[in-house]
Amino acid sequence: MAIIFDWEILLRLLYWLNIIIALWIMVKVILGNRNPIATFAWAFVLLFIPFLGLLLYFFFGHDTRRRRYIHNRFSSQLQQRAQIACRSYTPLGAPPSYKALVTYLENSCDASLATADVELLPSAALFMERLFEAISEAKEHIHLQFYIFESDEWGTRLRDALIEKAREGVEVRIIYDSVGCWHVSPRFFDAVRCAGGYVEPFLKVHFPFLSKGTNYRNHRKIVVIDGKLGFVGGCNIADRYVRGINGGVWRDTMMAVRGYGVYGLQSSFLLDWYFVNGSMVSGRRYFPEPRTVGSAQLQIAMSNPVGQWRIVSSSLVMALSSARNYIYIHTPYLMPNEQVMSAMESAALSGVDVCLMIPERSDSRLADYASRSYLERLLKAGVKVYLYVGGMMHAKGCVSDDMLSVIGSANVDFRSFDYNFEVCAYVYDEAFAKVVRRQFLDDVGNCKLLTLREFLRRPLGSRVRESLARLFSPIL
Repeated sequence: MAIIFDWEILLRLLYWLNIIIALWIMVKVILGNRNPIATFAWAFVLLFIPFLGLLLYFFFGHDTRRRRYIHNRFSSQLQQRAQIACRSYTPLGAPPSYKALVTYLENSCDASLATADVELLPSAALFMERLFEAISEAKEHIHLQFYIFESDEWGTRLRDALIEKAREGVEVRIIYDSVGCWHVSPRFFDAVRCAGGYVEPFLKVHFPFLSKGTNYRNHRKIVVIDGKLGFVGGCNIADRYVRGINGGVWRDTMMAVRGYGVYGLQSSFLLDWYFVNGSMVSGRRYFPEPRTVGSAQLQIAMSNPVGQWRIVSSSLVMALSSARNYIYIHTPYLMPNEQVMSAMESAALSGVDVCLMIPERSDSRLADYASRSYLERLLKAGVKVYLYVGGMMHAKGCVSDDMLSVIGSANVDFRSFDYNFEVCAYVYDEAFAKVVRRQFLDDVGNCKLLTLREFLRRPLGSRVRESLARLFSPIL
């Protein structure tokens, strides 16, 4: 006797099963005391995108922070061993107006205040030029960490340079993010290993869009050469960073660091190396006495999704609150939480010249729509919004009052605030701040100033797309 399936009944059963599971997950999310905006976003996805919403939550929304990817005891031990050399000198002291920020970074992420010589590198081409020069002169070790390390022309050139140094006996260690490099063949890095180098993926995933580890990404960009020279900022290793996209430049920023400030970058890399490789690399030779001390003061602040404090967003709020004359902010993606939004509005309303620069069109249309949804409030408060039209604005950081400069890997968005492993350099130096400020003003020449009147005239379709995209901004 043939069995006849009633597909309509089956679909109804599956639909109600989806609703029951979704409601159960919603209760779990609410009881987890997450950010209420993120909680609402997941509730919307689970209820209004049947079946697919469950898959998205399983692979991207499951909060595994309580598992603590990096055991606190081992992290503390490594931090103490890696930073012991930093305590052999006495810094000049924090600028009075930023004493609270310095203390916060010291207490929240062990970011020691250090003296350093710093140089702004306002393009990927200049960064790559300096990087290849430094690699050619390396004698002891080369440590590199990037979210994206493409197997294209520039990536291959860099890999081959590292192979040559590894064959010379220089220690070469590379960390790349498994999701950021998901389409790069493992064979690309095998040549480095065969030459004696060490290469490790961060949170390795075999199916990047079907893995819980996808939600936690190592977004840091760090280079340390012989413990004497470091680089930090927003550049990845890919052709588009040097050649640009869609007929425009790829505007990015890195910073070269010498002096005691390199210790913070080395500490960050070695902490991640311990996590991905299991070996604790330490010793005085990784923290040599610098020949050039420099006059700037800086802190290298590491943030991560498993820590207790939300360092990126909190420090940005403190920088906005400390500003008295101006604060200029670069970011490719603008999806701030309520604390950062309020801080930007409060600074602008109190008379501070708050300028925000974002790309007119980034490499993500969904992120662009979400970013636009935040602009009306900021424009009404008096924040000046510049849309970069010269290409892709990917620089990340800010400069304030000719004293504070922040250069790093973090965007002004929920992912950098809550889900990524990030690193930023907080520099307290008048001369360097003036260089960063001048670069921002030069970038203004490739921007158009967005006015509130113009923005309010945008089509209804654009407003709808922006509002819908904003619902997903906490989980983009």
